[in-house]
Amino acid sequence: MHNGRLDVRRRSSGAMLYAVLTLLCLVVLLPIAVLVSASFSSENALVQHGYSLLPQQFTTAAYGYILSNPRQILASYGVTVFVTMVGTPASLLITALLAYPLSRKDFFYNRQLSFYVFFTMLFNGGLVPWYIVVTQIFHLKDTLWVLIVLHLVTPWYVLLMRTFFSALPHEIVESAKIDGVGEYRLFLQIILPLSAPVLATVGLFSALMFWNDWWLGLLYIEDRDLIPLQYLLYTTVKNIEVLDSLPTSTGTAIPSESARMAMAVIAIGPIALLYAFFQKYFVRGLTVGAIKG
Repeated sequence: MHNGRLDVRRRSSGAMLYAVLTLLCLVVLLPIAVLVSASFSSENALVQHGYSLLPQQFTTAAYGYILSNPRQILASYGVTVFVTMVGTPASLLITALLAYPLSRKDFFYNRQLSFYVFFTMLFNGGLVPWYIVVTQIFHLKDTLWVLIVLHLVTPWYVLLMRTFFSALPHEIVESAKIDGVGEYRLFLQIILPLSAPVLATVGLFSALMFWNDWWLGLLYIEDRDLIPLQYLLYTTVKNIEVLDSLPTSTGTAIPSESARMAMAVIAIGPIALLYAFFQKYFVRGLTVGAIKG
């Protein structure tokens, strides 16, 4: 009898948990559904009736307006995809190579280097010296590398990965050294395979950073063929705002609201698919990396 009541309680608790999780999923998905719906709604319907879950006066005018210059869109997509595909693994490797020595207590310069990494989280030299160094010393202006190199190391990711490495059993390192394993082999064949959760987490953060970056394009890119996708969408929004404020002789309204929604759909579509692949590592990488300071 007691076991039966316990099973009923467990089932009811499980049902409540699933109900709460379902509600949370709906809360997350509803804004995305409204976003997609608005991108396929006519401008007049959005102005008159507002946003809804289903498109009002279905039209693809917003996408037609944005894709009126497909060459530029494709070029910007190519730039952003290249920067993300090259920058993410490069950033992940460099971050791991920096974080692993910081996690080793037998590393002589542990405290000094850790302080240097932490210091850069709080202070920087300012925009003008940074711009001068990038353009006058490294000559990275109007190159794809300026969109990659400046995001290769993020101090917070270094500290997150260092904390995860510190949580790994130290006996693994000692056993490997007893067996004659060198430092490079230890790092590549033992430490990295055990660190899949934090690598996936930091890799996802880095991919989002490279994909969503528009600030570096604004500062350092003037060549139209090298403009990243997010900066192109940013300039498109500004152009729509300017054109929308001007009187038109043809009487044709610019799909300003629906075009903004369509641009958001175009921007978030590919990168959102990454969550499906990294979701199982994401929470574990964050929680384990945050256990210790």
